[in-house]
Amino acid sequence: MSATNPNLTAAHAEVKAEIARTDSKTALLLAFVGAVLAGTWTVARDLPLNLPAAIAGGVGTGLLVAAAGLLLRSVRPNLSGRHGFPLWATLTPEQITDAVSRDLAADIAGLSRLAVVKFTCLRRAVDLIRAGGALLILAALLAIGGAA
Repeated sequence: MSATNPNLTAAHAEVKAEIARTDSKTALLLAFVGAVLAGTWTVARDLPLNLPAAIAGGVGTGLLVAAAGLLLRSVRPNLSGRHGFPLWATLTPEQITDAVSRDLAADIAGLSRLAVVKFTCLRRAVDLIRAGGALLILAALLAIGGAA
């Protein structure tokens, strides 16, 4: 096996670490969205809602469900086989050694593109969570104001 460029090795490790970090954030946000949706359902089913509160709450809940969908898309396994373990599962140990030593730059590029897709989904999901949360707060205020 030929010696790999230390800069390529460092870049490869950095991209993989960013993907892992994004996946960790995504898992936490998915748990948060699930808890907010469960709490919203618990509160909303026992609260008499006026029409504006129901509309704001429904749209807010819809945005949270859309955010959950984006988060799930972000962590969905990529089994296309272009890089990583799906490709390696089809190779012999010698072919893996050759592929890694020869194609580290290509793997970095592929993983970087994957990271950008994950970051984009995560960013959009955070935006939807913020908007949905604001609408749920508005719905609660409208329900409280309407009940008074």
